[in-house]
Amino acid sequence: MLAMGFARTALLLAALTGLFMAIGWMIGGSGGMMIAFLVALGTNVFAWWNSDTMALAAYGAREVSHAQAPELVDMVARLAEHAQIPMPRVCVIDNDQPNAFATGRDPEHAAVAVTTGAMRLLDSQELAGVLAHELAHVKHRDTLTMTVTATLAGAISMLANLAFFFGRSGDERNNPLGALGSILLMVLAPLAAMLVQMAISRSREYEADRMGAEICGRPLWLANALEKLEHGSRIPNVAAEQHPATAHLFIVNPLSGGGVGSLFTTHPPIAERVARLRQMAAADRDPARPWG
Repeated sequence: MLAMGFARTALLLAALTGLFMAIGWMIGGSGGMMIAFLVALGTNVFAWWNSDTMALAAYGAREVSHAQAPELVDMVARLAEHAQIPMPRVCVIDNDQPNAFATGRDPEHAAVAVTTGAMRLLDSQELAGVLAHELAHVKHRDTLTMTVTATLAGAISMLANLAFFFGRSGDERNNPLGALGSILLMVLAPLAAMLVQMAISRSREYEADRMGAEICGRPLWLANALEKLEHGSRIPNVAAEQHPATAHLFIVNPLSGGGVGSLFTTHPPIAERVARLRQMAAADRDPARPWG
């Protein structure tokens, strides 16, 4: 199942890259496709190197030491040891919305961040479940995968707008689409990129739930936490609204809104995630219990 999940993610990333290069070809032929490839490569290298710094800065996350938050740091250390990954940096975000995320290009350069709202709302067991979920993302290198995905999706939207500009210019030599084709591309390309990003993010969330439950040894801890976080997500998160491209990082969707917009969220339904965790708990008659 894990191998199939990675294969599916790789296929979807390849689809995003192919879409990006196809738009480049539509704008400028083979030369445009090569430029698009180089742009994609450059943006992804930049995202790979700076993803953790940018994400933490966007939310005003502050790194805490053992002296400042001994219980939180000890909890992360024990979970990281059980997950067999290096100890990540531990950060706290001063935000009333209960939430958390992980970031970093690899397990050796990772950080987990939790909001003050989550620390107030969740008990120690539920918080351990949430942190275990985030460490599962680190272990599977989902933090890098989703950064690349978000970067490609954003670049596709930028290229689609550029294609619209060239289409309106009427220069058919540079743009074989024409004005009507460029309008359709401007609408459909970002939508396709968003759907691929959503598919990748949802599949990784389900896998992180499963692995997180194994790391903390108690699937119900995470299930209970998710139910509380779902209610708490109604609290506005101004920083997330200002940086919607980073919403996929969080354990639950930090953005407000519903209706049609909720159909395109990068997070799977909380009810389905909780149901899977409860089934996992029911099937595990003798679970590992690293927390006593």
